[in-house]
Amino acid sequence: MNVLSISLLAFLLISCGATVGVDYEKDTEWNQYESYAFYPEIESGLSELDDKRVKNAVDSVFKMRVITPSETPQFLINFYAQQALSNARNTIGIGLGGGGGNVGVGGGIGIPIGGRVIQQQLTIDFVDVATDELIWQAVIDAELKERATPKQKEAHYFNLIQKALKKFPPK
Repeated sequence: MNVLSISLLAFLLISCGATVGVDYEKDTEWNQYESYAFYPEIESGLSELDDKRVKNAVDSVFKMRVITPSETPQFLINFYAQQALSNARNTIGIGLGGGGGNVGVGGGIGIPIGGRVIQQQLTIDFVDVATDELIWQAVIDAELKERATPKQKEAHYFNLIQKALKKFPPK
């Protein structure tokens, strides 16, 4: 699936509301980093399929830049997620009220719509190979529908990674 299709689908998904926080080593010379690799053993807390989706998203975003995958990388990438299942925050409110003679009574309820969602916090770490020090980190908070299709998950992770990597390298 091409990058444009994934980007368009990602734009239409709930994950558009993702927030990204970035922290980095301020004294780093960023233009020296031109190659990367993933840690050989990543224990992300995600499924094996979602691990592949995250890696493919990183590869796709970096493919558009001068940063390439390598057997002898300048930095390594690790990622991990914390997830919790919750009800969607969207509700339809129904209210009922009445009154007369200076007395009023009312009541209302909120009915959840949209089904359950997975609250995700995805953390991405870049570690300098030469010094073995953390040089850049992004923390992404997002929601994903519990019953998302594989195509929706692919677009979700692409969107998250694209938002995070917009902030790499720091200016």
